[in-house]
Amino acid sequence: VGEEELRGVDTKPLVGHLAAWNYFMSIKSPANTEFTKKWAAYAKAKNIPGHKDKPLTNDPMEATYIGINMWAQAVTKAKSTDTDKVVAAMAGQTYKAPGGFTSTMDKENHHLHKPVFIGEIKADGQFNVVWKTPGPVVADPWSDYIAENKGKKNVPEMKK
Repeated sequence: VGEEELRGVDTKPLVGHLAAWNYFMSIKSPANTEFTKKWAAYAKAKNIPGHKDKPLTNDPMEATYIGINMWAQAVTKAKSTDTDKVVAAMAGQTYKAPGGFTSTMDKENHHLHKPVFIGEIKADGQFNVVWKTPGPVVADPWSDYIAENKGKKNVPEMKK
């Protein structure tokens, strides 16, 4: 669960439970402060139900925000909106994400390298981050647990 899912439930029985995401609204970073302020202003200006009075950001919103900004950077790099040119220009894009890390678009498989956070649910529906990876995790597009994928090229494991 994330912030949006907790909005409509009694969080008292959930306090202390853990969730794993790549982003939580409660993360302390200058980029996140800017992101949440921008969303709050937009939600209020557009009178978005549920958000005009209690604006929330969440992991899917942050991922979309990163993706749109990387797409814009790729269009600028490609000097075109041609799909093939933009796809090629996406490889290796980086973006200073609201979560406080720089996310990278993998050069080979276009998976996004993002950090992992473990958050503890608080009574107010937010999360207290109790653990995080030291940096973005390199995406592994193939699982050795799926027979069709076994033996396909995996990216190196994250160093501990």
